[in-house]
Amino acid sequence: MTEFWLISAPGEKTCQQTWDKMMAATAPNVLSTNHKFSIPDLKVGTLDVLVGLSDELAKLDSFVEGVVKKVAQYMADVLEDSRDKVQENLLANGVDLVTYITRFQWDMAKYPIKQSLKNISEIISKQISQIDNDLKARASAYNNLKGNLQNLERKNAGSLLTRSLADIVKKDDFVLDSEYLITMLVVVPKTAYPEWQKAYESLSEMVVPRSSTLLFEDNDSGLFNVTLFRKAIDDFKHKARENKFTVRDFQYNEEEMKADKEEMTRLSTDKKKQFGPLVRWLKVNFSEAFIAWIHIKALRVFVESVLRYGLPVNFQAMLLQPNKKNMKRLREVLNDLYKHLDSSAAAIIDSAMDIPGLNLSQQEYYPYVYYKIDCNLLDFKP
Repeated sequence: MTEFWLISAPGEKTCQQTWDKMMAATAPNVLSTNHKFSIPDLKVGTLDVLVGLSDELAKLDSFVEGVVKKVAQYMADVLEDSRDKVQENLLANGVDLVTYITRFQWDMAKYPIKQSLKNISEIISKQISQIDNDLKARASAYNNLKGNLQNLERKNAGSLLTRSLADIVKKDDFVLDSEYLITMLVVVPKTAYPEWQKAYESLSEMVVPRSSTLLFEDNDSGLFNVTLFRKAIDDFKHKARENKFTVRDFQYNEEEMKADKEEMTRLSTDKKKQFGPLVRWLKVNFSEAFIAWIHIKALRVFVESVLRYGLPVNFQAMLLQPNKKNMKRLREVLNDLYKHLDSSAAAIIDSAMDIPGLNLSQQEYYPYVYYKIDCNLLDFKP
């Protein structure tokens, strides 16, 4: 299970007692794996600010989660053939996500607790907006490069009827620089080779006898050259079409072919050059975004706990990793344990009211502070 429930309950005589009670309640049937979640002494500020901040943090939480998922998904896209390696690149502070969350420590250097809660949320907002903008720019540049390379690769693959012929033919396959003669390239189905050999010299007048050779074949067809007089081109094409032979429009141009090959080499080299730095950037900024996201969860727990349980600040934040089979039972146990905190909770859930300022939808409202953290950030299962 990569789902966590981040909850808080008011301190009893001590916060340790709150923790012990929760541990005792969830211990039977091993309903969850539990960890204390450490939140430092943050600056409380005024009630008005806290109520406003509650709304802002909800929006920021959603935005940052979106960026975290975008970076993770783009990492999966970039790693293409090695998607199983994606998970090992999605780390926070150099450790896997579960370890980071369960051992969470507030980063005092990045988010100084002497700053107001609003300032800390603005620091995170600016930081993640920058990552989001950088991701868009980097993804756009890399996707263009990748798209152009794929288009060229596509031209060099597929059926002889459509693919580029530049890497198949050689100069010796053509009569070049002749005022009167021209070499054409014709795609012939494999089943029709005998008919081609019998008929090509008489498809039109002025075909050079014994000028056709099989140059290349794929699963279905073969590519033949044939030399004829220039003035017979239209008639030859028409007769070839009638006989289900396809004349490819192709002129041998060494400079163009060389330019195409150089372009492909350049794009391929550029993609390889960009790949390493891009993966490193994604790795670093995924970590930054994920760390910021968990700090927002901590901020939200702090703000909601103060709004719900009052001052002085006295609550225990706890991280529960539910046992998948027992999630419903765990929810019932927690409700029983904490229903005394808010006797109106049931009525509020029934009437589907929103709590002013708390920004908790009907489905999320419990007598205790609750936020879900889902670490399954990708659309596929690596």
